[in-house]
Amino acid sequence: MYDAPSRLALVSALLPIALRAGEVIMEVYNTPFAVETKGDNSPVTEADQKGEAVILEGLKTLTPDVTIVAEESVAAGRIPTVGDAPFWLVDPLDGTKEFVKRNGEFTVNIGLIVNRVPVLGIVHCPALGTTYLGADPGTARMIEADGSDHPISCRVPPEEGITVLGSRSHGTGDAMDRFLADYTVKERIAAGSSLKFCRLAEGIADLYPRLGPTCEWDTAAAHALLLSAGGSVTTLDGAPLTYAKRADFLNPHFIAQGLPAGSTVAA
Repeated sequence: MYDAPSRLALVSALLPIALRAGEVIMEVYNTPFAVETKGDNSPVTEADQKGEAVILEGLKTLTPDVTIVAEESVAAGRIPTVGDAPFWLVDPLDGTKEFVKRNGEFTVNIGLIVNRVPVLGIVHCPALGTTYLGADPGTARMIEADGSDHPISCRVPPEEGITVLGSRSHGTGDAMDRFLADYTVKERIAAGSSLKFCRLAEGIADLYPRLGPTCEWDTAAAHALLLSAGGSVTTLDGAPLTYAKRADFLNPHFIAQGLPAGSTVAA
């Protein structure tokens, strides 16, 4: 189940689901929408909820026997037990703060976990008109706003210094400065949502240290994309980042980079 050919077919089947979710999200984006606050003090809008409804309907049709863990459903108390079985991780609108700011840096994220590893993912950027897909090493691709579709891959870090990505709305300040102290950094770029993983996957940045809280639905789809583009995501002690770790689906701090696991961006 979920061998390489079936994964490639499945990730392609996700495309219309992600695009439709993006459409309903943009319908809200282009109105004077209301913003509410969830129990964890994070913002939520009608777009989060409408986008998730589209994705849930699509996934239940596509893979009716596969459990779905979705951000807004979990926030409402609908928390499935996944164990070691395959399951979907869905963030219908990653980067709600960017959505509220109307800067365009928000994404639709759908990832499949098998044996606690992200094996395929799609990241759709509704406001930017771009979509990223990946299912196996060497299969990462990007669909541009003009409809052009081409393969992408991570780059070899340049000798003159690396490009480092950081969160636009969740800055880590001194902790990030200390982490990067021994690196030759050419440029630091702030970006919202799972776009940071996408920038690594398309070879325009090298390192994304995440030294703040995230949940598994924030990372799963983009993590799968990065793996398919030749990159990796590890915990701070160098172990691969895995999924279904905790009942609350929280991630530890991690390092995403445009190199395979076991490699290190040169300091």
